[in-house]
Amino acid sequence: MTEPTSAPEEVKDSASETAVPSPDASELQHASEAAAEHTVENPDNALAVEAERLRTEMAAANDQHLRLYAEFDNFRKRTAKERTDLLQFAGENALKNMLPVLDDMERAIAINASATDIDTVKQGFSLIHAKLLGILGAQGVKPMDGVKGQPFDTDRHEAITNAPAPSDDLKGKVIDVVENGYTLHDKVIRYAKVVVGA
Repeated sequence: MTEPTSAPEEVKDSASETAVPSPDASELQHASEAAAEHTVENPDNALAVEAERLRTEMAAANDQHLRLYAEFDNFRKRTAKERTDLLQFAGENALKNMLPVLDDMERAIAINASATDIDTVKQGFSLIHAKLLGILGAQGVKPMDGVKGQPFDTDRHEAITNAPAPSDDLKGKVIDVVENGYTLHDKVIRYAKVVVGA
């Protein structure tokens, strides 16, 4: 019986039947060191670093989202308050401008209590009326002038009744104005109440 050798010096390749020299210990050590250089030293450490980076990014994005939401909420509340204030105090300037007319009316009433000249009373009321029309005109409010004799227009007039026309050319036209109409920047804010000829 033959004794087996401890380390074969040659290994035969079964495919080519040629002898391949077996690697020695130094070559194996060199190859394992090279392979170790290509592997990650500690895969758990790399995952922890990546997880921490993702947590930091998520916290930053969440913080930015909360700041934007708070900013939008403040903007919404501020806009709602401004809208409420605008609706509540929209006519403040117009009303301030009308207070002098009220003062004039009060003075006229006080003077008229002891006035004997009717022409002075009429002139005072005409002046107050002109002042009021001037203030309203500065705000864009204008009376509808020359309504009488115009064809009836449903966009500007409100017929309260029909009456026999004094002449054939006034049929379907305004023959009397009961209450004058007004426009605000050419938009009708009060229709003229009129009598239409039939």
